[in-house]
Amino acid sequence: QLQLVESGGGLVQPGGSLRLSCAASGFTLDYYAIGWFRQAPGKEREGVSCISSRGGSTKYADSVKGRFTISRDNAKNTVYLQMNSLKPEDTAVYYCAADLAPGCSSSWSLGYAMNYWGKGTLVTVSS
Repeated sequence: QLQLVESGGGLVQPGGSLRLSCAASGFTLDYYAIGWFRQAPGKEREGVSCISSRGGSTKYADSVKGRFTISRDNAKNTVYLQMNSLKPEDTAVYYCAADLAPGCSSSWSLGYAMNYWGKGTLVTVSS
């Protein structure tokens, strides 16, 4: 069974940090670009970050640039999203998704190219 499973979400105070993980089972992530997306209540899904299959190229939404870092460890079949300086507006369910392509497409943030999606992990930023 092909699965992506996110973990690492939780409640954090503004200014705090969290690291999300996206682990694959049933397939190898070596050939997939991976994207992180989020959806807050009442809002549309937003592309947060994307990393190429070998990790050599990354993309970020303007809203998280300089605060979030995407990385991957293909040996562990896992992609990470380090989130620092968290703000209340970062509160959302975070999803990872896999695109069978070496690089992040020009429209990666729309999510249409993604072949597999995880079920999400909730991040709440609140004092």
